[in-house]
Amino acid sequence: MFQRTLSKNIFRKIHLHWLLPVLPVLFLFTIVGFCFAETAPAVADTANVTAPAVADTAKAAAPAATEAAKAAAPTTWFKMERLNVAVFLIIISVLVLSFLFIARSGKPLHLRRIAGLDALDEAIGRSAELGKPVLFVPGIGDVSSIQTIAALAILERVAKETATYDVELNVMTNYPLVMSTAQETVKQSYTAAGRPDLFNPNNIRYVTDNQFAFASAVAGHMVREQTAANFLLGEFYAESLIISEAGNSTGAIQIAGTAQPHQLPFFLASCDYTLMSEELFAASAYLTREPILLGTILGQDWSKAVFAAIMIGGIIAAVMGYEGYVHWFDVQ
Repeated sequence: MFQRTLSKNIFRKIHLHWLLPVLPVLFLFTIVGFCFAETAPAVADTANVTAPAVADTAKAAAPAATEAAKAAAPTTWFKMERLNVAVFLIIISVLVLSFLFIARSGKPLHLRRIAGLDALDEAIGRSAELGKPVLFVPGIGDVSSIQTIAALAILERVAKETATYDVELNVMTNYPLVMSTAQETVKQSYTAAGRPDLFNPNNIRYVTDNQFAFASAVAGHMVREQTAANFLLGEFYAESLIISEAGNSTGAIQIAGTAQPHQLPFFLASCDYTLMSEELFAASAYLTREPILLGTILGQDWSKAVFAAIMIGGIIAAVMGYEGYVHWFDVQ
């Protein structure tokens, strides 16, 4: 059941007409948790008596006087120091929920083009023309990595297209659980495409959990099989250049993507298309055009735009000496 759940979009498993009304309540409780607390204002220490003759007596009575004053002080339920957190959460909540409801209404939502995802069909079509296999590598992360999950979501679309064009698909993993999840994902995609007979579990295999042994195995597979299209999507580290250069030497179309910023230059230099950071996570919404996913992404993007404007305003305020605006963003 765990594998089947990972191989499908989570929004297909949840009844959205029950989920969306609950979201405002969850955001409200989050705001309450951050901003509301039972606190008492600080009480001045009345025990500091200046007369030398009663200094010792006052110090001895200080703890009892302080506790009595705190007990008598009024209780404050809203912490004004966290008002900025409440404002930020309200802004994010309003934007995300607004786009979610817009998406549910059926209004078309637009995402900018992502060249690497648009070239997916082209790469698989070229493999079909040449009669050569397609290789998919979901990184070296475990199945708990969000980058691996994003890569498996793209694998679902790749498997469906390879089944449609009758192209051999090979998947190489370095974690057994990732292999099992990938097998289930490919099997379901082949069934959805109406070609369950093409599914071969031996084409989705576990190689090794050693980083550079895995890189060597993938590079060797590219050279021996002369793959026409390579998909390198997920969590990559020092092995990224070894794998991508081996694929580049065979003349294959390579589509790569990772959220590791220090590996992006290697993919940009050796691959035809590269999904950079958040483009990898937006791929599922981009390929499926699921309205709820699109609404979530657009809500997050507009939230980032608002906070970018606030940051620019903070820079201008700091330059002009308006320290009150800058310190208002301090979280206590």
